[in-house]
Formats: sequence, structure tokens, C-alpha cells
Amino acid sequence: MKEKDNQVLKVLAKQYRSVAEASTEIINLQSIMNLPKGTEHFLTDIHGEYEQFNHVLRNGSGSVRKKIDEEFGNTISSKDKKSLATLIYYPEEKLEIVKKEEDNLEDWYKISLHRLVQIIKRVSSKYTRSKVRKALPKDFAYVIEELITEKEEIHDKEAYYNEIIHTIIRIGRAPQFIIALSQLIQRLVIDHLHIVGDIYDRGPGPHVIMDILCGYHSVDVQWGNHDVSWMGAASGHMACIANVIRIAARYGNLDTLEDGYGINLLPLATFAMDAYENTDCSVFVIRTGKNRNGKALDVDIRMHKAIAILQFKLEGQLLGRHPEFGMEDRMLLNRIDYERGTIRIGGKEYAMRDMDFPTIDPGAPFALTEEEEQVMKGLQQAFMNCEKLQRHVRFLYSKGGLYKIYNGNLLYHGCMPMEEDGSFASVEIYGKQYSGKALYDILEYYARRGYYAKDEAERAAGQDMMWYIWAGKGSPVFGKDKMATFERYFIEEKETHAERKNSYYTLLEKEETVDRILKEFGLRDREAHIVNGHVPVEQIHGESPIKCGGRLLIIDGGFSKAYQKKTGIAGYTLVCNSRGMQLVAHEPFESSYAAIVNESDLFSHSIDVETYVHRKMVADTDVGEEIREQIYYLEELLEAYRDGAIREE
Repeated sequence: MKEKDNQVLKVLAKQYRSVAEASTEIINLQSIMNLPKGTEHFLTDIHGEYEQFNHVLRNGSGSVRKKIDEEFGNTISSKDKKSLATLIYYPEEKLEIVKKEEDNLEDWYKISLHRLVQIIKRVSSKYTRSKVRKALPKDFAYVIEELITEKEEIHDKEAYYNEIIHTIIRIGRAPQFIIALSQLIQRLVIDHLHIVGDIYDRGPGPHVIMDILCGYHSVDVQWGNHDVSWMGAASGHMACIANVIRIAARYGNLDTLEDGYGINLLPLATFAMDAYENTDCSVFVIRTGKNRNGKALDVDIRMHKAIAILQFKLEGQLLGRHPEFGMEDRMLLNRIDYERGTIRIGGKEYAMRDMDFPTIDPGAPFALTEEEEQVMKGLQQAFMNCEKLQRHVRFLYSKGGLYKIYNGNLLYHGCMPMEEDGSFASVEIYGKQYSGKALYDILEYYARRGYYAKDEAERAAGQDMMWYIWAGKGSPVFGKDKMATFERYFIEEKETHAERKNSYYTLLEKEETVDRILKEFGLRDREAHIVNGHVPVEQIHGESPIKCGGRLLIIDGGFSKAYQKKTGIAGYTLVCNSRGMQLVAHEPFESSYAAIVNESDLFSHSIDVETYVHRKMVADTDVGEEIREQIYYLEELLEAYRDGAIREE
């Protein structure tokens, strides 16, 4: 026996101390292998839209309603199914309405409890009793287990179960029990959640979304470029901090920073009102549906301009430090003709929409004033010392990365940078060339060093690379030739606003493209898929999220309200269960309140991407691989016990 294997067996022997214990665990693990695989739920490009995210999470992109239909068929009305679904999604809120409107509350409790128990029996059937037991809410674990476990020894089962429910109602615990059952259904319907990037920016509640994810039972995150920008800000990188604040200001979400994260923006506001007091800020409009006007709106607009100018200065300094990024064309403040009021871009001269820059020295346009230095140092400390933001970012590091291989599928947010001929683009990272998977790996390495490194120089290099991941032309999660932020503010001509996508997006319908990418990540199975988001799918113009015959799926369809006029829908999500993969297209979401009161669901229709010929079991998953390894070592342990190599206790 190899020394390594021997050490593994000695560790196992402490947990399974006899032939009997090892044998029992082998039988248990082998039985788990033959259960249907759990349901995976894929979401991407949430962009702070916490209400829609919360609803999609609660309904499992239609998975809950599907279980209701399977369980009850035509035995209950469509109206009753909608009411039951709404109760499962929003039990606390629905109960408040029912208490006010229902004439016979006891009968309603009785019917609802019976129906919820039936659904739990169905959704728990694919799991082991041990796994279900771990998911049970502590206060009601024993009672729920009694209700969902068949008891062969009891002759009058109906009377037994009815008496349990009757007692729950009689002692006044029905509301709490209904809430517990509803939350358990949500928990069991989805076994694992994938967030394929861009939790942050544009919408008002990324902090709410992150709180929900931090408490979710099983989740991974593939970082989007917006997420990495926030991670860079949390690490103290000034250009990332300015970018995060500018986007919050542009979309009217500064309260996300102030109220959601407790970051003090008063010094920035004071500076903006002073330095930009008599300045034209008309270019820096706020995109918001909130009722902000007068003084408050004026402050936000001036803060918007102040932080944008700071961002362009800081980015110019960064690009001056890193000519190897090949992004000199993004150093723009030094290209302005401050006398003529024009700027030269791409060999062409354009008129500037705004030339009122009280803090820019034309002789040193990227230099911060003394006041700007003080403001940025204060913001840096505020971001680095924000406990809630740091907790959320550590979660992204612990549960996330730039890509993930899971159950034979490849997940990443943006793209695989490619040349026009389909070869992987080579990108220089600190003096070395990287492409394909190696490019993803080195960028993730630096993103981690930028947050965790103790060495100051190493940390600084990592932080600059985090900014590059946000907007660099070689970044796989950005995937465009430039970030035209400056042009959209200051130049009227739309030709300058264009951001050319990487060749990946014109090649992804080709089999050889998908095969090359999957092979690069070690996936050769024809059933493997690539799942990514980042680029909104314009369904309104007939675009499909299903590429290359279903082998590549782009599931960003517009959670962000800012994109919904462009896409025509409110986002795509993906569900993968033991029988196949379904893409779900969502209607625009009004509000949680409307969903509760009107009992309206969100998903509009689902599209079968793939139906498996044979139902997928746990044995076919990554967990199955781990179990096979466990079984191997347990069987080795049995042999060691039987031939006396290891002594039973």
C-alpha cells in the first residue's frame, strides 16, 4: 500500500472504527449515487435588482410552480395553484393578507398545511433522509419529519397526520409552521445556485443581494467585471473606488453606499459643492426614477461630475504606470485642446460637450489637487474599513472565481478572448504572454493578491490588475476593445461611443470554437455546455440566447431595468435538473408587493435546451466523483481491517 493511501486510511479509521461502520457508510454512499441529481439554478447580470432577484430565487425560475403542477395536476384549480405558489414564495406577507380577508381561517390553515406537506414530500423525494434532516428548520424539525415520513406500522395514517396538523392549528402555531414549510420548499427545490457574474452596479440593492447570498445553502459565483471593480474598491484601489461611486451617482444609487454600506460620502459632497459651485454640470445627469429634486439633486449632480473627473485622472495615472496594458488611447484628459474646446480621438477632432473643469491643470491634467487627494484618501479608508463591504467581498473570494467547471459545464461571465481566426488571443500580463485558460488563471491570481497580499508592491500590482479586469481590452470578463465612458459623457458623436466586442461573439456559433474552448478547460464530452452572461440578449430584435445548437448559452437578458428597453425582456435564467436543461425567459417585474397582492408570477415561458436520454443521477455529477473516491478508500479500509493491517477499535 502507498504511504499516502496508508495515511488516508488511518484518518478514515478514526471516523469508521470497525468493519461494521465502514460497511454501513459504503452502503449509504452507494445508495446516494443512485438518487436523481439535484437541481441547479443559474442567474447572471443581476445588477442590484434585488426585488426581481429575490423573486426568481424564491420561485426557482418556475421550479416551484412546476412541482405544484406535478403534484396536484387537475385536482385543484389554477387559482388555487397560484395562491399556493404565492404562499410558498412570500409566506409572511401572504399570511398577513389571509388573516384580514379569510372568513374561516382554521379551514384555510388546514388545507394549506396539507398541500404544503404534499409538496415537501415531492421535493424531498430525490434526497436522502439525512440531507433533508439537515435542511429542516430547527423549531419544527421533528414535526416535519413525522409528516413527510411514511410509517408502515400505523394503520390509520390519515387520522395520524390529520391529528398532527389539527394540534398545530389548535395551539396557535400554524402561521409559523406555514412559514417554515414554505421556506423548506424553496430550500429543497434548488440544490445549488450559480451566480454567473455582475451582482453590482446600476440597481439599488446589491448589498441586499449579497446578504441573501451569504446565507444561501449552496452557491458559487463567477466574478463579473462589475463585481471585480467593487472588490478592487474594497481593497482600497482608488481608481476602482472612483468608478464604483461614479456609477452609483450616475444611476441615482449613492444611498446604496451611504445607507446600504454606511460609507460616508459627506467629504465628497462638501468638496463637490465647493470646487464645482459655479460649474456647468449639465452633462452629468442622473439616471433615476426616484423623486429627487432641488438641492439634493443638485448635490448629487455635482458629486457625479467631481468623482468622474477624479476617475479619469486616477485611470490616467494608472495607465501611465502600465504602458504594457496597451491602453494609451484611454488616457484622454491630455488629449483635450483646452483653448479650442476639442479632443482628438482616433485621428479625428471632436467638440467637447463640457469644458468647465475647475480642478484640471491643462499642464498636468492627471494630477490631483490637494483637496482631491484628501477626499480620495478619506474614501479609501471608508471603503477599507467598511465591515459589511469587507464581509461581502470576502464571500466573493471564498465562493467565487473568474470561471468554474461544475458537473461537466464551463461557467464564466464574459468570453474567451479570441482573434478573428478563432485562435486564443495572447495578452501580456506583467511581462509575460497568456492566453486561454492560463489567462483566466493569472488574472484570478492577481485579483486575489490585490486583496490578500501582505507585501505592499505585490498588493499594488494585484489591485492595478483588478482595474484591468474591469475595463482592460484583454480582460475576458470585459471582452471589448475599450470602455467608452469618457466619450459618452463628453462627445456628441455616437461613433465614438461604440465598444467593439471581442471576436468571440462572432465565432460562438461555430462548433470548432466551442470545442476549442471546452477542450482548453479539459472538457471533451459532447454534453458539456458553456454558460455565460455579460452581453444583453436583444430578444426584441430576434436574438436568441441559445448558441451553437445549445452548446453555449448566454443568459443575460436584462435583469437591469436600464437594459430592458434594449432587450425587450427582464432577463433569462437557466435551470438544470435530472431530466435536462431549460432556459427561462422572464417578464418585466413590477414589485414584490404586486406579485403578492395579484398572485402574479414572473417567468413567462421556458425553452428546453436539452432533454437527457437517461435521467442524470448523483453518480453522473462532481459529487458522484467524490463519493466514488470515498467508496474506494472505505473499501480499502475494509480490506485493511480484514487482513489486520489496521486494527478495529
